[in-house]
Amino acid sequence: MRASNRMIIGAALCMTLGLTGCGSMGSSGSASFLYKNYTIADGSTMAGEGHTVLFKGTPLVLSGNGIKVGDSLREANLAQGDLSLVAITDTKGKGKVRIISVVPSLDTPVCEQQTHYLSEKNKGLDKMVELVTVSVDTPFAQKRFAQESHIANVTFLSDYRDVEFGKTYGLLLNGPHILARTVMVVDARNTVRYLQVTPELTQLPNMDEAFAVAKSLITAH
Repeated sequence: MRASNRMIIGAALCMTLGLTGCGSMGSSGSASFLYKNYTIADGSTMAGEGHTVLFKGTPLVLSGNGIKVGDSLREANLAQGDLSLVAITDTKGKGKVRIISVVPSLDTPVCEQQTHYLSEKNKGLDKMVELVTVSVDTPFAQKRFAQESHIANVTFLSDYRDVEFGKTYGLLLNGPHILARTVMVVDARNTVRYLQVTPELTQLPNMDEAFAVAKSLITAH
């Protein structure tokens, strides 16, 4: 698919998600962020080739080699705010429990709420684990989002270059060129201990369940 077509499809998808830009909800930090009653997804779909997620009931095909619980993290480079690359296995929280939240685009209210929830509702886990958000937004857009939202406890990583992360983890939606909505918890040994790929793209993952798993991994040591 040509890049121009991917951009058109991606823009149409974001608009149809009910999702206007970040500014529509106000993004001036936890004191003023207006949480909405979005549906939390029940269950998880499988990542990787041969599987799909739904967009308002319409299937979108996943591509790449799917990750699953029990697998080790795979090498995949992502761009940081200064455009330098870092492997997802070697982020600053390596050796600690990590919660990796994957969103299609930060410039949509559902993704915005997912990211605020990760930052603000983690019940103090951010003092013990690394919180990571991955999207295909450019590093510049991610940095602007973090600054405008006053989010300083989340590591933002961009898969904008060649969606290496999406392909490596089986989370790439090839048509619209975005990532499937996902949350995973990784233990101190880089093993995936919890994974939810939301079956419906417009629904939030169960972040509280991910937090509970992360907490259990900390208290087990």
